[in-house]
Amino acid sequence: MGFACTAVQNPLTTLPEAIRGEAFPGGRTLAGDPIELPPAIEPPAITGTLRLDDTIDSGDGWLRRVEAGEVLRIVDLEGNQAADTVFFCAERPADVRYSWTATIAGQRNPYLTTGSVIRATEGEPFATITADTVGKHDTCGGACARESNVVRYGEHTRYQHACRDTFVRELVESGLPIGKRDLTANINFFMHVPLDSEGGLDFADGLSGPGQYFELTFHRPTWVLISNCPQINNPCNAFDPTPIQAQVYAPASSDQVA
Repeated sequence: MGFACTAVQNPLTTLPEAIRGEAFPGGRTLAGDPIELPPAIEPPAITGTLRLDDTIDSGDGWLRRVEAGEVLRIVDLEGNQAADTVFFCAERPADVRYSWTATIAGQRNPYLTTGSVIRATEGEPFATITADTVGKHDTCGGACARESNVVRYGEHTRYQHACRDTFVRELVESGLPIGKRDLTANINFFMHVPLDSEGGLDFADGLSGPGQYFELTFHRPTWVLISNCPQINNPCNAFDPTPIQAQVYAPASSDQVA
């Protein structure tokens, strides 16, 4: 039996022109009300040697190898910006990838925060969240794709850039022996996806403000793939995608992780 999809109008085109054309920190809700973000913070200094320091523009990707013992810090520079992230084992990327089921089962909690262990398909850890100023990150909502955008928001979104496009592009350009079929479920860092008692979910205004960050300490060599989400059809980026910062710190010799 088939089903009919009801097109939903693009929220950016249904807002009044005065609102759509006005810059507002944190963006606005679907009703046009300002989104109030937490106060801006300045991330503290981190122990170790800064090895990578990259700004990832909205809609762009980032694929880097992070070694065991290194710390990856992701900073939400302007607030309310989702960072879709996938992990692959550096030695066996086609076989050992991020598993949201193993990650959730391991902690018996659908949300990720300080102390959460990011696990692979084999159940072994990739990394642990060792710092987090937001307090809640999603791993159930998935990455946006052109196909799901059409179903959720209407035919006019078919050719809008999406996170899965970014993932595929980064993998193809990397030369790694993995591609579209190797993409798994992902983590949506900084993204607020409330779950109800019956297992339903929704995409809501973010919880992150300017300068909010999290840190991952890695237990094994890992390819980290990030899409700085370009979604403009729901509030996950406040309808106004913005840059994030990715920093990798090599540890001092006394800080090595087993």
